[in-house]
Amino acid sequence: MPKIAVIGGTGVYNPDSFETIETVFPDTPYGKPSDEIMVGRIAGVEVAFLFRHGRSGRHPPSSVPYRANMWALRRLGCTSVISACAVGSLQPEYAPGDLVIPTQFIDFTKRRDYTFFNDRVVHISIPDPFCGRLNGVFADAAGEMGIRRHLGGTYVCIEGPRFSTRAESRMFRQFGDIIGMTLVPECQLARELGMCYCSLATVTDYDVWHEEDVSIDIVVRTMNECIAKVQRLLELGLPRAGEGGCGCIDAAKGCGAL
Repeated sequence: MPKIAVIGGTGVYNPDSFETIETVFPDTPYGKPSDEIMVGRIAGVEVAFLFRHGRSGRHPPSSVPYRANMWALRRLGCTSVISACAVGSLQPEYAPGDLVIPTQFIDFTKRRDYTFFNDRVVHISIPDPFCGRLNGVFADAAGEMGIRRHLGGTYVCIEGPRFSTRAESRMFRQFGDIIGMTLVPECQLARELGMCYCSLATVTDYDVWHEEDVSIDIVVRTMNECIAKVQRLLELGLPRAGEGGCGCIDAAKGCGAL
């Protein structure tokens, strides 16, 4: 059974380096996951790969079946999640093309299913929502590759699918460093299940507080330019990921989410 899950888009999936073992599409109490889950190996490490938005991109950020995704991955045996995503920058030092491994988030989403515990009162401790052990592994690997990276930063998660207005962007700059649409509730669901979670966020633009407007063309172009290094980062970091010793599982003890 795979211990590590990789969630990302079509660009992150590299058929040249992913050795497929099997494909599963399980039912869950929350419906089907975004797409079939491919179980295979990257750099000799068995992983479960899931297209967050579906292979055809049919799930926009607000309708991604986050609970089904995380529940299915945990049932497959995954105890760690590596999430690859694209983000905008809210600060000048976080430049397009940079890798950010965030350590905090602020939730500005509005209409998602945030928890597995809608039928009883359960409080999950999440002061540090990301796994420090995994963050360190991938920050070190990125440093060895010579990638300009930032270990630390606050991810502001918005509902989408639209980008920010200029007024919103100026406001978000007071609270965060990067902005995106997919971290919440994925990250907190992982914590409810006792899973380690690490976000590998590629900066694609400066949002609209900067002089340049944001368009999907800008985001896709910059992400395409960075895909190869994200793929290589996974190949280098996954064999070092291991598990345990970080305490992420402790938050979920006694909760019975599965």
